[in-house]
Amino acid sequence: MLCLRQVCLFTLRRYHARTLSSDLLLSQINSCTHEDEVFSLVGRNKASLSEKHVGIALNVLWQLQKKRPLLLRTSDYIRNHSQFLTLCILAENKVEHMEDEAIVDTLYSILRLSVEDHNSLAEVLVTEAWKRLERQVLYCCALLSLPALSKFALCLYKRCRHSSPVIGKVAHIVDTKLDSIQDIRILSVLMISISDVISQSFQHRLLHKAGQLLEEKDEVHFNYAKRILQFIQNVKLRHHPLLEKCNQIFLKSASHLDIHSISLIFGLYEQLGFDNAEFRLAAKQLLAETIDDYDDPETFSKLFFTLGPMAGSKVRERLLVTALRMADEFSSYHVLVILKTMQKMKCRNSLLLKKMVSVLDKHLDSYHILHLIKLTQYLVMLRCHNLELFAKLKMLLLGFLKSSVVPADTAAIIRVLAMLPSSQVEGVIINKAEALLPQCGLHHLNCIATALVKWNHYDQLHWQNSSELCVKLLQKLNGCGFQRLQKANNLNHLLEELTHVNGEWFEEVLSEETMAVCQRLVDQITRTNVLQLSLFLLKTNHCCPPLLDRIASVTVENLDKIHPFEMYFILFLFSALNYDPPANEEFFERCIHHLTSNLSHFECHHLVLLGYTLAVAGYFPSVLVEKIFNVSFLSKLDAQLEVLPDTLKQRVCLCLMKLNRAVCLECPEFHIPWFHERYCQRVFRNSNSRINPLRQRVHRMLTEILGGSHYARISVLTPYYYEIDFECILDENKKPLSYMVQSIPWDAVEGIHLRDDFRDEGRRALPPGAQRIALEFLDSKAFSKGSHHLKGEPAVKKRHLEMLGYQVVQIPHFEWNSMVLSTKGEQLEYLRRHLYGAQ
Repeated sequence: MLCLRQVCLFTLRRYHARTLSSDLLLSQINSCTHEDEVFSLVGRNKASLSEKHVGIALNVLWQLQKKRPLLLRTSDYIRNHSQFLTLCILAENKVEHMEDEAIVDTLYSILRLSVEDHNSLAEVLVTEAWKRLERQVLYCCALLSLPALSKFALCLYKRCRHSSPVIGKVAHIVDTKLDSIQDIRILSVLMISISDVISQSFQHRLLHKAGQLLEEKDEVHFNYAKRILQFIQNVKLRHHPLLEKCNQIFLKSASHLDIHSISLIFGLYEQLGFDNAEFRLAAKQLLAETIDDYDDPETFSKLFFTLGPMAGSKVRERLLVTALRMADEFSSYHVLVILKTMQKMKCRNSLLLKKMVSVLDKHLDSYHILHLIKLTQYLVMLRCHNLELFAKLKMLLLGFLKSSVVPADTAAIIRVLAMLPSSQVEGVIINKAEALLPQCGLHHLNCIATALVKWNHYDQLHWQNSSELCVKLLQKLNGCGFQRLQKANNLNHLLEELTHVNGEWFEEVLSEETMAVCQRLVDQITRTNVLQLSLFLLKTNHCCPPLLDRIASVTVENLDKIHPFEMYFILFLFSALNYDPPANEEFFERCIHHLTSNLSHFECHHLVLLGYTLAVAGYFPSVLVEKIFNVSFLSKLDAQLEVLPDTLKQRVCLCLMKLNRAVCLECPEFHIPWFHERYCQRVFRNSNSRINPLRQRVHRMLTEILGGSHYARISVLTPYYYEIDFECILDENKKPLSYMVQSIPWDAVEGIHLRDDFRDEGRRALPPGAQRIALEFLDSKAFSKGSHHLKGEPAVKKRHLEMLGYQVVQIPHFEWNSMVLSTKGEQLEYLRRHLYGAQ
């Protein structure tokens, strides 16, 4: 009976379609050029309007709006017109007679006209479309074409039905028809619409399909690439090849991007941990040329977010002045964006900060909990000193804390409460945290522990009584952390939890246990998690041979499946930790061959970082060295450095200097000149290098051992600007040579002594058989965590100093600070033995 009813309805709809194909009224509606013409036709022909008339009329209303610029659209006028209400009522009454795709088109049109969230017509249309989708799945019949399906999926997504059963039906159809989808526009819409309801294997299939379609198409609209980025962000996957392809599309379309698209792309890149200097340069040029066009709060806040962190001093000042002038017009979200960007810019403009604080007063009550947490973070990091504002924030945060039931939100609130000035723990926080512990992951435990440690320290300093409560809760928290680690049986899940875990509590309490668990799960290291594990080991500074050997083995087995940029981080791990896996040369050579065959995947600054990483490991591929030390490359690098974040820019410049030094010392056959003299002088003159108490004490000991202060130098700069703690010269009989006798004057630069042969760029000959001694004290940073294994950079420094003619004596902190050397006499004997036994 039900089947018969559906057949009748289907036949009736087909009948209407045939009889209306030459309908004069339909033709008139389609010919309208203004919404009032549509409403006039609707008003005069209410009684004779069919479901097709109604659907076409609503569609025409949207198409007329679509042709107009955003600021000239009249959606409010349309929604409030009496005939629009008439059309909606007629559509509701005739929905069962509508064609399948007409239902989707009508739903799409009214949503684009911004009807209210609970519009009854929209609900009816969704319900009817859902019924027909179920029949499509049940009877395996194609009622909705793929374009219509993608449009319907987008409507559901816009109505925040991300995880509804009907989206599951859409996902099922996409799953069965994926191979037949050849339109990247349709695929990109479907991808973001179903992202919340699909398995990880399906996610990977969609990404693979998207990559294929992007490869096949010469021209792809940037909107489709944006959707793919949104999908990758939604599913929290790493897919560098697809990010690169999308970035190339954005670069080709740069001249067509507006501020809304550019700010969205920058925001997605930030969330995905992806960056591209070439796109930054293109965006900076485009926005700088049109900076005066952004004179409303919405577009200006996006301009400030995008351009601010990479703007030059003049443009930066203009942005700050405009933000100050426009501040009173900012919404709560605009204020959040401005403060976030100020924090990224490390902006200390007190006038703008005060203005933002004054504007905040009217917006505080409107912030969602996550926005309130971010707002508090930004204000603290910007060194806001408004205690009244912080008191209000604390009250609001405590209110959210009392009602919070989500572990992630609760942990974040507790963490940010501890950031507030003069912060003291309260009973409600302790009780909430204690109740939450059994539900917490490692990241949440880390947030709470960080807060408790800070509160405990504050309470002890101010003789508060709550210190004991903090200590007891920390003990429980430590137990929960250990239990969670001991129960871990899936390396992927563990690494996901560890991604955002760091700080004092983790290092002191859980670090060793975490390494033990990772070793227990060593067989689960695969191509898909080898990068994440490498990043974790880098972050924690652990040299764990079983894990490193397994990483090397998996990397070599999957060379062609690991993206070159991911390969860089894996090699960086081995280089930084100075670890040689089994078959070390084969491992590095095969990885290097893979990298040098794919240098096009790297930007200029990435190539510098790669080159230095390999240099630390003792490898200097000629193709890479010659590419870097090339005038056109260095010019391009200079341009890209202008738009990089300051921290990254400084790191790249430092690595380029160190690479230049390494090539000059270890590969003279490349004939690369040393061109960092001025850079090094500027760095040392701007540094706050001071002779610390340990150096002063050891210098007095060396004076006692050698027989006078003129026999040893402290804080010496060598050729190529290595700084060494102490330098002395012993003759062939191991007798110290006086610098005064050798006519080697001291030339102080900010407390650092330069050798004269360094200044003269020559080598003053020492007496036959004499030897320069470099005495270096190595603190804990020179070694892997919890071990005596020397890391890469100190090892390279020793190698280079030996090439400069030094005999290098390295004194580890664990020997100097040991009980064996607890007296001055023992320390003197230790130094004497190392100095005179050095030759």
